[in-house]
Amino acid sequence: MRGLRVVARRPRTPNAATVIRLIASWCLSYPDDEVLGRVDLMRAALEEQDDPRATEPLRQTIDHLDGGEPDTLRRSYIELFDLSKRHTLYLSYWSDGDTRRRGTSLGEFKQAYRDSGFLVDLHGELPDHLPVVLEFSARADPVRGVELLEKHRAALELIRFALLDAGSPYAGALGAVCATLPSPSPPDRATAMAMCAPAPTETVGLEPFDPRLLPIDPTRA
Repeated sequence: MRGLRVVARRPRTPNAATVIRLIASWCLSYPDDEVLGRVDLMRAALEEQDDPRATEPLRQTIDHLDGGEPDTLRRSYIELFDLSKRHTLYLSYWSDGDTRRRGTSLGEFKQAYRDSGFLVDLHGELPDHLPVVLEFSARADPVRGVELLEKHRAALELIRFALLDAGSPYAGALGAVCATLPSPSPPDRATAMAMCAPAPTETVGLEPFDPRLLPIDPTRA
């Protein structure tokens, strides 16, 4: 599994929004055996929530994971999220593209994780990978997590619109996440694009960045 990312050493009392974000984090992760083994848990947790704006779309994604053949789910996930940038889950790509400026954005995610006092193990992912951000928001630091999600709200909405265009059940997970945030969703793609700085399409190379380097002060964890 592109798996457990946040080691939460201080207990957090979950609320509806954090439960939804944690389920969405699992739903948007690579569907290995560990993720698929959580389907019943995800469904049970979802049944305890009473916000249909979030629960109904998220249920569509859970049903997709529950009803699919594992190898087919994995191939489809790779084709949808890994082999095309049209639906990429790397949030800063939507605003910065493959430019040097993206290194600064990645550093902001890294700094937020460091400042939280929690150990964030990325397991080789970049820090702006949406399942990582969602799990951080749900399990470690909801305030900083929501700040990151709101700052990259345009990216969330553009991913949602792209997945809707593709007819993907993963769009439900994005819709559920957006429903947990304090600001309203834009009415259409054009509005979402206007919220986001234009992303250059030409690749000029990123600043050197090692996603494994997330120094945490262990005395604060």
